[in-house]
Amino acid sequence: MKFLSHATRNLFFTGKGGVGKTSLACATAVGLADGGKRVLLVSTDPASNLDEVLGVSLGSQPTVIRDVTGLLAMNLDCDAAAREYRERLVGPYRGVLPEAVVTSMEEQLSGSCTVEIAAFDEFSRLLADPNTTADFDHVVFDTAPTGHTLRLLSLPAAWSGFIDTNTSGTSCLGPLAGLQTQHQLYKDTVRALSDPQATTLVLVTRAERSALAEAERSSGELAALGVRNQHLVVNAVFKAQGADDPIAQAMQQRGQEALAAIPGGLAAFPRTELPLVPHNLIGVPALRAMLQGTRDAPQLAQSHSSHLEILPPALAEIIDQIAPSGRGVILTMGKGGVGKTTVAAAIAVELARRGQRVHLTTTDPAAHVTNTVGAVPARLTVGRIDPRAETEAYQAEVLADAGANLDDQGRALLEEDLRSPCTEEIAVFRAFARAVDQGRDGFVVLDTAPTGHTILLLDATLAYHRELSRQSSGIPDSVQQLLPRLRDPAFTRVLLVTLPEATPVHEAAQLQEDLLRAGIRPFAWVINQSLTPLPVTDPVLLARQHHEGVYIREVVQQLAPRTAIVPWLVEAPVGAEALAAVVRDMRPNLACQAKAS
Repeated sequence: MKFLSHATRNLFFTGKGGVGKTSLACATAVGLADGGKRVLLVSTDPASNLDEVLGVSLGSQPTVIRDVTGLLAMNLDCDAAAREYRERLVGPYRGVLPEAVVTSMEEQLSGSCTVEIAAFDEFSRLLADPNTTADFDHVVFDTAPTGHTLRLLSLPAAWSGFIDTNTSGTSCLGPLAGLQTQHQLYKDTVRALSDPQATTLVLVTRAERSALAEAERSSGELAALGVRNQHLVVNAVFKAQGADDPIAQAMQQRGQEALAAIPGGLAAFPRTELPLVPHNLIGVPALRAMLQGTRDAPQLAQSHSSHLEILPPALAEIIDQIAPSGRGVILTMGKGGVGKTTVAAAIAVELARRGQRVHLTTTDPAAHVTNTVGAVPARLTVGRIDPRAETEAYQAEVLADAGANLDDQGRALLEEDLRSPCTEEIAVFRAFARAVDQGRDGFVVLDTAPTGHTILLLDATLAYHRELSRQSSGIPDSVQQLLPRLRDPAFTRVLLVTLPEATPVHEAAQLQEDLLRAGIRPFAWVINQSLTPLPVTDPVLLARQHHEGVYIREVVQQLAPRTAIVPWLVEAPVGAEALAAVVRDMRPNLACQAKAS
């Protein structure tokens, strides 16, 4: 990869979920270490899968990676960082202040915002404190999906500005002493991010129009933050071997068309293209092969009959089970990039086609719902929870309510409190609760954010209740009813969307465990973009089809209460007519596949 020959000390990998950031970050770290460098690989993703890719159990301290001399890796443990952060602020007051006061401080510091700022503390230390990483030549950051990454990278300016303007010494994070002591470190972080001699931002994308558009948006926002040293990597570029496989030809053509129409904001960047590989990128040997650009498929037996025995039904069968209720909430959840938006849009369009009233919306900061649906059919409405608009509305409401009887000084303090970055999380959460409430009168299909952000959103319940009680006179009924509704299987159906690959399946399994602990039982799993129902002959696609069987079996036999499968589609599923193919039963194609095998 071109950027390896003149790599800066800090390398960030970012992009739309599911484009291969973790694989590329790991391969880059392996390549630098193989070149004789000392490298620290760090994941800042709440849903990190470094452990699985590297085959090592990682924690919050650097761990030596076997078979790669000079490489150590770690995960930023957000929960542990939050516990340490809380204790750093609260500990000195134990035994000094009344127990009730200490308990109140702990409550103030228990929300999802505290988790984020605590993780940022760790991030800043690794990036800007030279003593922390003095033993390494390079620090490689495997970052979270785009929306979370942009928030993480904007925090240096946001929190530094908040500290500069805050005069009260408190915020919804509690006492600001913990932030004030880090002020210089945060300023150094801003400087390191914007120094092209120190930091490179690697934009990872795929040869898909939506992924390229997302990369351009990310690039512009990051440049506005001062991060201008950027390199574009187009991952998993597919080239058909021969002309006798129409699926392979269509896949290649779609990629070529997307690259031919690459957005202008990306065209000028130095660019690396990497081929679609036939194997899972798990383990150091596979990562080294990725660096070498190999795409040779292993020799495989040309029989896939074992796949056919476990092939789940089409998405239409899941909709058949949901539609008779006539109302409720459908949540599509899963790892970024697995197709949650497409599945949500297809379900919403199909329910509307069947005569149901449906509202389709999203809490994903990188939403593409409107583009996916295209022309909106009858009985379907499409919306989006806009963080900026929701924040402004929430600020105005709190000022009108809690600020109505305050003097000038009290109102100024309240306005100052509402400028903190935590306010946005509260406002978005409130809008999420309102959207769920609409399920009483029809169907609401919610395309949710990537896993880590979604869990933070659901975990925000208690923090939101405390915050609203502090700033306002009442809690909306939609918020009071939210968790009971999410836990009611007759009202809420959670669909876990995955790809038939190791990492998406295992992350969805972890999400299912988190949901079950919260009393939310998933309704079904959807295996998206599968090659298994298709009669492919291209050797790379055959190899990938062969690998799918293991993960389809795992989902059907071990993980899912019910399962649907959606094949890779020749026509991109954009627009109501194309979305109908996402729902359609593709099993008639199996006769063709059986003959081919």
